[in-house]
Amino acid sequence: MQIQDLPYPDPGVPDARSGARFLWWLGRNQLGGQLKALAWGLLHFVAVSAQPFCVGFAIEAVVDRSGTRLAVTGGVMALCGAATAVGDTFLHRAAVTNWITAAARVQQLLARKASHLGSALTRRVAAGEVVAVSTGDVEKIGWFVEAVSRFTAAAVTVLLVCVGLVVYQPALGVVVAVGLPVLAVAVLPLLPAATRRADVQREKAGRATELASDTVAGLRVLRGIGGEELFLDRYRSASQEVRRAAVRSARMWSLISAIQVLLPGLLLITVVCYGVHLAREGRITVGELVTVYSSVMVLAYPLRHFEEIAMAYSFSRPSSARAARVLALERATDIGGSRAADAPSGDLYDPATKLLAPAARLTAVVCGDPDAAGRLAERLGGHPPEDSPSVLLGGVPLNELPLESARTSVLVQDKDPVLLSGSLRDLLDVPASGAVDAAAALAAAQCGDVLDALVQGSLDADDPMDARITERGRSLSGGQRQRLALARSLYTDPEVLVLDEPTSAVDSHTEARIAEALRELRAGRTTVVFTSSPLLLDRADRVVLVHEGEAVAVGVHRELLHSEPRYRAVVTRETDEEATPAEPFEDERAPLRGVLEGLEDDRLEEIEREEIEETA
Repeated sequence: MQIQDLPYPDPGVPDARSGARFLWWLGRNQLGGQLKALAWGLLHFVAVSAQPFCVGFAIEAVVDRSGTRLAVTGGVMALCGAATAVGDTFLHRAAVTNWITAAARVQQLLARKASHLGSALTRRVAAGEVVAVSTGDVEKIGWFVEAVSRFTAAAVTVLLVCVGLVVYQPALGVVVAVGLPVLAVAVLPLLPAATRRADVQREKAGRATELASDTVAGLRVLRGIGGEELFLDRYRSASQEVRRAAVRSARMWSLISAIQVLLPGLLLITVVCYGVHLAREGRITVGELVTVYSSVMVLAYPLRHFEEIAMAYSFSRPSSARAARVLALERATDIGGSRAADAPSGDLYDPATKLLAPAARLTAVVCGDPDAAGRLAERLGGHPPEDSPSVLLGGVPLNELPLESARTSVLVQDKDPVLLSGSLRDLLDVPASGAVDAAAALAAAQCGDVLDALVQGSLDADDPMDARITERGRSLSGGQRQRLALARSLYTDPEVLVLDEPTSAVDSHTEARIAEALRELRAGRTTVVFTSSPLLLDRADRVVLVHEGEAVAVGVHRELLHSEPRYRAVVTRETDEEATPAEPFEDERAPLRGVLEGLEDDRLEEIEREEIEETA
């Protein structure tokens, strides 16, 4: 796989049982790139390590006054120099390719997992951790995958040089062959401590990222309640903890680097002292001494890769563990599906809450708890909790449908829909049935003024469809963003459309027009609207009250308003005092109840008149 061929047609199925298994799987799936980098690395390192032997042969040729040998040695040195340059260039190219392709594979896997899990991802993993995995952790995993081939080439080169020195000059070669493995493993006792400090740093950095993400997401609310300084102080404290942890980790790695410099120096001194002693005794020549000395100096270069692979693994191990933890998550809906791919149709039924949304009808759901409404909307979309039964569509459990079929059948628009940056045409470039055109969807969502605002804000767009939408629609008001998101949902025209508070940010007149248009446009389709707005409730074919996780009342809006106190309390925002007036004396209860009931009927009639006036 080359960089220009990205993204992968299929990134594969990862082994996410542990971080180590995930790294091993990733390396196996990039075996071709690893072997290519290994080949270029061997060429580079062997050419570099051959230079000392060429220097030694050249010195011996000069001592022996052999011009032919000197010329041959010079030619070999030139070839080694060319091989060094070529090997280094292509090693770097292959290594960077391995890094980028490995990071791209992990990012594709994470993106695919996020797409499969949907909104369930952020319920099971903190948003900050997802951000950390998809950014910094991906880079560290790619670093380790890239460093493996270079380390392998360096290790093979060190082995070859040790064998070569033993054959070339046994007396000094044995010293080097014994000393180099000691240098390679000398830092191993320090690695556990360095790894622990790196883990602490990563953990604190992840918490700081989560805090920053949560703060940014809730910045508007924090400013409203004056809490931004409090959260800013918390982030300052968290960032200082990250800094201190990073300093402690850097100190340990600095110590490891110092040892990697000190021990080769000691080995070099030992070789020189022992070599001079052997030369005085006449047991080795000057050329052989220079060759062994130069080889030890040059081997400090490949030995650096032992330290690098230790660092890469220490940093990538917690990163791969976090990535594996995210990739191991599964949604309740079976991605493969055990049923046929044909999308079912019929009533939508939730066994957990006994909520029934008949086919081809507009059903409004009233929940006193907005959070419970959001969770129920997610359930209807095929994202039930782990221990909860699946929602049925036409008697077929959604978790038995293939993922694409389930999402084609049921579409959920949550209360905070996201608008990506791009043109309005891009916003509506979504899978759709084709039965509803863009103009009809925009008109039903009452987006006329939104289109005008987009055209005015785009200097080079005469067609509203070419008007630009800023990131997350920040240039638009909350109601305008909400209506654009509603238009997008209506344009897709799914078999079942679930809307969670689709008009909470619009005025009552616009809401009344949206309610009427929604009923007309979705005629013949199943629509479920979570709302407490009387304007929407009055136009629903069926209204269901969900109280404490169970559907407790079913009817139409006006009927429930008179007969169900819990429903009336949610819709009219009635307080406990208003719902249950004081009863001063037992013997006066009957006359007083009659008066109160008359007042209540008058109040309900007044509410209904206000709704009719607002609708008009």
